[in-house]
Amino acid sequence: MKTRIMRRLSLRQVGAKLWVALAFVGASAAGAAPAITVATTTTMVTDLVRQVGGGRVEAQGLMGAAVDPHLYKPAATDGLKLNRSKAIFYSGLMLEGRMTDLFARMGRRGKKVYPVTEGIPESNLLEPEEFEGHWDPHVWGDPTLWAKCVDVVVKGLSDVDPGGAAGYRSRGAAYQRELAALHDWAQKRLGEIPKGRRVLVTSHDAFNYFGKAYGLQVVGVQGISTVSEAGLADIAKTADFIKQRGVKAIFVESSVSPAVIQRISKDAGVKIGGELFSDACGKPGQMESGGGETYDVGTYIGMIKHNVNTIVEALK
Repeated sequence: MKTRIMRRLSLRQVGAKLWVALAFVGASAAGAAPAITVATTTTMVTDLVRQVGGGRVEAQGLMGAAVDPHLYKPAATDGLKLNRSKAIFYSGLMLEGRMTDLFARMGRRGKKVYPVTEGIPESNLLEPEEFEGHWDPHVWGDPTLWAKCVDVVVKGLSDVDPGGAAGYRSRGAAYQRELAALHDWAQKRLGEIPKGRRVLVTSHDAFNYFGKAYGLQVVGVQGISTVSEAGLADIAKTADFIKQRGVKAIFVESSVSPAVIQRISKDAGVKIGGELFSDACGKPGQMESGGGETYDVGTYIGMIKHNVNTIVEALK
């Protein structure tokens, strides 16, 4: 009898200790710092913030896959995301043209606003004549330039969440190393294209930095923006160029109507080599294989690998 009572007491003690342990774990979890919520614009910027922020940051992107930032109009829900966020990260260089003034006004009212491309020195920016006095905003075409945007994100997240600064610095440095490796891989892969075939014809001028980084001549039918459509003269001129140069393939873009490229393909008798991601990444979680690699086209790195592999396979 005495032994039975002792056993009951022992079991009760064990149960009490277990309850205390579980309560302690629950209290610890409840006391953990909540995710910092920030707002981001393009899919490339959203992915960049997520890479640096890790699980500590919730990045709410305004734009999804296949969205053209040149034409994007903020939805009513975007206003809620912007107002509730601890900070706003956007690309800059007038890429989000219609939203730039909004970000400036919010910044004047005290909101932490960061254009990630401000980390790129002006000496690295391109200003082609057809851009009419504006910088070319498509800097992500060159991973070495996109890596310079990491420091802006590290600083911005650290400003609004000083307790996570060490983690942001560590993840930022690690991601910059990944981008350096991506650049080396892209150089080697694109080197497979013979010099005479290194011509990239796309819907609009979104690949100037990409072309400069990897030695390709880039021809964009519509110029810098997709606001205005290509005219008949532009289409005819591009078709003549393709015939004269013997271009093997031309490319449509995921965020631009394929109609112009399809027309040129027919007029010039040249095949469409595939779809490239220009102003937006692909769908998150969509896995793809190419060049001996498997990658998620919903990420910036996956986006670049898709483009490189598509171009190489079509032109080499």
